[in-house]
Amino acid sequence: MGFLKKQLLSVLEWKDDSKDIIVYRHPVDNREEIMNSSTLVVRESQVAVFVHKGEIADVFGPGTYKLTTENIPFLTKLLSLPTGFNSRIKAEVYFVNTKQFIGQKWGTQNPVMMRDKDFGSIRLRGYGTFAYQVDDPKAMMRAISGTNDVLRVSDLSSQVKSILVQNISDAIGESKVSALDLAANYKEIADKILEISDSAFKDMGLQLTQVIIENLSLPEEVEKALDERSKLGILGDKMGTYTQYQAAQAMRDAAQNPSGGNLAGLGVGLGAGYQMSGLFANSIAGAKDEAPTVNCVKCGAKIPTSTKFCPECGASQGIKCPKCGESVASGAKFCPNCGEKLLEEKTCPKCGKKLNSNAKFCPDCGEKV
Repeated sequence: MGFLKKQLLSVLEWKDDSKDIIVYRHPVDNREEIMNSSTLVVRESQVAVFVHKGEIADVFGPGTYKLTTENIPFLTKLLSLPTGFNSRIKAEVYFVNTKQFIGQKWGTQNPVMMRDKDFGSIRLRGYGTFAYQVDDPKAMMRAISGTNDVLRVSDLSSQVKSILVQNISDAIGESKVSALDLAANYKEIADKILEISDSAFKDMGLQLTQVIIENLSLPEEVEKALDERSKLGILGDKMGTYTQYQAAQAMRDAAQNPSGGNLAGLGVGLGAGYQMSGLFANSIAGAKDEAPTVNCVKCGAKIPTSTKFCPECGASQGIKCPKCGESVASGAKFCPNCGEKLLEEKTCPKCGKKLNSNAKFCPDCGEKV
């Protein structure tokens, strides 16, 4: 009666409709036994592993198999196998999913330390996705699955993420990429992580197939320093520019902070204002010093271009060249600077303003010339 209660399996297959099962044991309880001459169906991205008396006997790839002692090696090792077409096979069959498990998320729970050539020792945080698959079913079952009925992705999640994150700092260190260039080298760093992690995954019978770095972020204070550096780059990155920028920032902060009840803030604001006034005065003085000049037409002294009479000798600077603006002595027919032909000069009979020879009306008094 005990034999009749047991179910003899004639077809062994696993119609996988899951997204996260790595290993599935079939049959699932002791009431089922495999009948000799049963059919084994192994679908694509699957492997069937037969276990007899706790020992892995055979591994079958995708295909359809007839389980008989003549063509299945492990069956010949079974002791006391009854003869008869309805003989039972006491063995366990584990279906192993060999497809890639994609979209697995990783992230740094704690900052990763790295040495940077620009900023020294800094801390990085990062996150992204990765994918892996079963590479060696036997090694995977010996190291991880064992005799569990079901092994899911979530059962391995903690272990594989730990291996991955552990190798991130090594990969970044070996790549010798500056923090400023990290974003441009995500692909190279990910490839390095794949290389470093290969042996650890193989020990578990797995293969890491893809690592995607979505972000590697610097500490907040380092990001602020980079922002300041970028602003200075736009302003010219000179010491004078930096001083002006810092003073302007101090004035803005002082203006936003009411002086009442905050004498320290007021002092900073006044100091910054004093510094800014000095900077503005120096800028104005510099602008005056750099005003364009010309040579006096008589004594050759340097005088501003807008001067009509030389402050050294009192000589009239004559007319201005209409093309280059150079002062030209009265009576000159051509500009000595650019060679432009000059019109003869005449005087308004009413107000005495000097006019070009082709002028018909005085621009000051409107007198007809």
